[in-house]
Amino acid sequence: MRSSVGFMLLLGMISPLLAQNKPVVSQGHLEVAITYNAIRPGAPSGDRFWLQGGSVQLEGKFFHGLGAVADVTGQHTANMHGSGVGLDLVTATFGPRYTWQPAHRRYAFFGQALAGEANGFNSIFPNSAGADNSANGMALKVGGGINYALLRRLAVRAVEVDWLRTQLPNSTTNVQNSLQLGAGLVYLF
Repeated sequence: MRSSVGFMLLLGMISPLLAQNKPVVSQGHLEVAITYNAIRPGAPSGDRFWLQGGSVQLEGKFFHGLGAVADVTGQHTANMHGSGVGLDLVTATFGPRYTWQPAHRRYAFFGQALAGEANGFNSIFPNSAGADNSANGMALKVGGGINYALLRRLAVRAVEVDWLRTQLPNSTTNVQNSLQLGAGLVYLF
């Protein structure tokens, strides 16, 4: 009887200590993030609209929080500027990312600068010969976000905020500066 009472007291003292151990974002070498994204293009005319979709990101860390990330994002809107004309946009970007995680904390902050290609289709892209229904151009994405650990190998991308610059024909500057917001899940290997 005494041994079982002693054992119960020992468990009673250990469980609060174990509860204080918070899961830490894994220091794995590979992350895969799947996110929902919304993009608010800065249109030259001042009319604004939202594109919605998602992205897949693959990051490999190689030195003290420094890594390389590849990001493929797909977006859609059925009605740009109230015109009834839609737009599908796919960007594929790649570049460096730095992640900082305070010791023994559930959260990690990251910043990134990515470059690649933007592909627009199912829309109208004016050019000197008239218009095309698809176009390709440069894409640049600069921003960052916060991951919050749920488990040792699973985190929530609480927020990601990026400036997205694309260069697709638009009959004025052929440049689009957009705000991209995202959130989702991150799996750490």
